[in-house]
Amino acid sequence: MSVRALSLETPTTPPWHLRPAALTAVGIARLLTYLPPQRLRKVLECARRGSRPATETQTLRARNAVVAVSVPCAGPRCLQRSIATALLCRMTGTWPDWCTGVRTQPFQAHAWVEVDGKPIGENIDEIRYFHVLMTVRSRP
Repeated sequence: MSVRALSLETPTTPPWHLRPAALTAVGIARLLTYLPPQRLRKVLECARRGSRPATETQTLRARNAVVAVSVPCAGPRCLQRSIATALLCRMTGTWPDWCTGVRTQPFQAHAWVEVDGKPIGENIDEIRYFHVLMTVRSRP
């Protein structure tokens, strides 16, 4: 576990009207983290249907709101954070690419969202070492 995983992100305060939706997305995401990977993928693919691809701005705004309303999402719970970000985007009719991956040296698993291949709110230098195992793309 890296030192970065133990520190909390410092978000900007999201607009008040976005907070209830962010809390809802965080709660649903928490429940979805208990699903087996293939079932989680199917649920997210179902949630994605009918959405438009999210922009970087929309995705960063959603991620910031999720991190602002949830201490676990601001810290080490990348799976919950990434699912909540995607769900919050979906509440506005958009969907980012949702990704999970692993690296072997040292072993580490991670989940994140990206737009046009660019990880949102993540350190690009760290993400490039992850081998992507599962994605739910904005464009099927």
